Amino acid sequence: MTTPVRDDPVRYCGREFTAAEITAIRDLLESAPQAHRTLLSQMVCQTLDWRGPDGQRLKQMSCRVAMLRMQDDGLIQLPPPRRRNGNGQPSLRRTPQAEPETWPVPASAGALTDLCLEPVAGREQSHLWNEYIDRYHYLGYQPLRGDQLRYIARANGHVVAVLGFGAAVWKTAPRDRFIGWSVEQRKRQLHLVVNNARFLIPPLVHCKNLASRILGMAIRRLAGDWQVRYGYRPVLVETFVQIPRFRGTCYQAANWTYLGDTQGRGRLEQDHEAKVPKKAIWVYPLTKDFRLQLCR
Repeated sequence: MTTPVRDDPVRYCGREFTAAEITAIRDLLESAPQAHRTLLSQMVCQTLDWRGPDGQRLKQMSCRVAMLRMQDDGLIQLPPPRRRNGNGQPSLRRTPQAEPETWPVPASAGALTDLCLEPVAGREQSHLWNEYIDRYHYLGYQPLRGDQLRYIARANGHVVAVLGFGAAVWKTAPRDRFIGWSVEQRKRQLHLVVNNARFLIPPLVHCKNLASRILGMAIRRLAGDWQVRYGYRPVLVETFVQIPRFRGTCYQAANWTYLGDTQGRGRLEQDHEAKVPKKAIWVYPLTKDFRLQLCR
């Protein structure tokens, strides 16, 4: 059952949706009751002309996430998923490939001569990445927001890390002061900031300097990989480290910049009370003129 459409715009995945647009989405869903969710996201993007920064690619992944959140808020009703592929659902896959491994891990990352980092490609790697995150990351598996890249790091044939980059948070005061952009500049250029949303070293992998080394490898190739997949290059990376659970030592060792802490309000908090754990904010510029590009 859906709720009445509000007059004021609502924001999902970095986009404001007017009451007329929510109504248009409802009408579209009603007009195509047999369409699956992937097709519906394509139809919604075409209807709203929701495209990526290149002006060509439809923002279907962001649209799917946005529609799931609209459904959670009672604004629309989606058809049931045809496959349990993790689309807003917990990942329950358990395979021998992601079981904890005991192998002769070197004491230092410098001894890993064949350490490599590869982008996730194909369903098999995607399932493996999801399973590692779901089994061993303290936040569990959730789909990354917006445009995204996921990586798997291997050494000696073993998975030694998984990490993922997705859409930046809409606003956070320490980051926005660091950049120096206006609200309008942030709305236009936020896609040039990406978020290191997940980073995991599997259990039983204890190797000095491994985390910072993998972060360095990811940073060196991130902009180029993003360009190939999405047609534009991000200029700044952010991450949020929950405190006091973690200290952010690997980010410091990888030359990231600490900006301060969040206030613990969460993305959608309205009454200015701390409701989620506070997090330390770290950033890494991917280009020297990142402020110039972000403050156009």
